[in-house]
Parts: sequence; structure tokens; C-alpha cells
Amino acid sequence: MKCELMARPLRIEYEGAFYHVTARGNDRQDIFFSKTDYEKFKEYLRNAQDKYGYFLHCYMLMTNHYHLLIETPNANMSKIMHYLNGS
Repeated sequence: MKCELMARPLRIEYEGAFYHVTARGNDRQDIFFSKTDYEKFKEYLRNAQDKYGYFLHCYMLMTNHYHLLIETPNANMSKIMHYLNGS
């Protein structure tokens, strides 16, 4: 059986947008294993705010995924997510 992977559809971006963002571990596996992991991710969130100038209105970090409510004064959500998920 052949498995074809499809890319996620492009995210529509515009200034002043609000996004509910979620990211999950592969096969719903854990992405956070310790308190240190959560703290490091929160550091990445702060660094991304400094770099891309977004507003984080709320967040929830679970063991195998996270939720963010982000407002983007600039149309740069894909850059923010690339930074967060690549860090």
C-alpha cells in the first residue's frame, strides 16, 4: 500500500488576525516530558514575540499538544509557527 503525504493547506494571513493554533506530537505522542520542557517552550514563545511582534492572549500546554490564541499585528503567522515548531 502506498501512503501519500499531503502538505497542510496554506494559512491565510493578514494584519490584525486572531488565530487558534494547535500542534500535536506525531501519532499523538508526547512532546513535553518534564517541567523543563514546558519552561523551554514558554521561552520560545517569548523569543518569538520579541522577533515577530505578536500578542499571545492565552495558551494551554498539554503533554502531547498545545493550544495558542495569537493575534498578529503583522501578516506573519507562518513565520511564527515555523520558528515555534522548528525550535
